[in-house]
Amino acid sequence: MDNKDFGNQLEKRTKTFALSVIKLSVSLPNIPESKVIRNQVTKSGTSVGANYREANRSRSKADFKNKIKICESEASETVYWLELINEMDWLSLNRIDPILKEANELVALFTSISNKLKL
Repeated sequence: MDNKDFGNQLEKRTKTFALSVIKLSVSLPNIPESKVIRNQVTKSGTSVGANYREANRSRSKADFKNKIKICESEASETVYWLELINEMDWLSLNRIDPILKEANELVALFTSISNKLKL
């Protein structure tokens, strides 16, 4: 697989991830505490794909690396919010676990991409 194919597949993957985070956030209980978490997890979970799309349209290697680091950071933040949702027992583990697993995989993937970039 060449870089362009990989980039296209990762764009689709991060978009699918964003959709799964949105669907999860909609199912959170309607209480004041969860509204804060809902907003945060939705923002970070959708930001991963948006920033990756921007990275693929970057103007330089430095710009690309910066945007990849943002993707890594947003994916890591999403892991945090998902862990809080899990520890609050607001949703079942089988509802959260696949999304949490994907978030951790995205953190690892963006970390790897960032570490391979030489400026």
